[in-house]
Amino acid sequence: MNNTVKLIGWYGSDLTHAQSAWTSTSRDLTEDKVKRIPQLLNMLAENGHHTPFEKSSLHFLVTVDQASHIHLLKHRVAVSINGESARYKELKEDKIYIPADWPEEWTEKMLSFSDRANNLYHIALDELTPILGRKRAKESARFFKTMNSQITMDVMFNWRSFYHFLNLRDKPDAQKEIREIAQQMLHQVKNIKGEPFKYTIKAFRL
Repeated sequence: MNNTVKLIGWYGSDLTHAQSAWTSTSRDLTEDKVKRIPQLLNMLAENGHHTPFEKSSLHFLVTVDQASHIHLLKHRVAVSINGESARYKELKEDKIYIPADWPEEWTEKMLSFSDRANNLYHIALDELTPILGRKRAKESARFFKTMNSQITMDVMFNWRSFYHFLNLRDKPDAQKEIREIAQQMLHQVKNIKGEPFKYTIKAFRL
């Protein structure tokens, strides 16, 4: 199964960011001020005045391998994340990720290894439950889950934290899988109907 990204909600726009910046003077809108939004956002982004960009939100549902899960968790700033927990429920659907750039021989080896690990997970859960209790059995049986097993996560950024994430993960030296996730996220934000973040995207050179 491929890693997947879905933008399930968003709040804010270029105007939201601009009005936040104008709070220090006057939030009243005039035709002239609206015309100056692209210039204002560009100035804010270039000079590191990023607080106004915290006033929006981008909400994603992602299904990712465990390695990408770790990348989403590490070094994050103001990102809200919740995900499936093998501690609280049995992972009945054995979702796995296989790198697309692997040769067939190694794809087959990983599929075989993943199938064996997932079978052991379910066997361990069943056989350890009467010994350890259901809660502890779920906690410990998950150690059979491999780094390529996938979980579904609920991830929410504000624009400032989204830019920070992209600056870390949409880079040539980032792991391929997390880089592709970052690129999918940005692509979906760019294609929101009406382009509400058009000038913010341009301001951050994305």
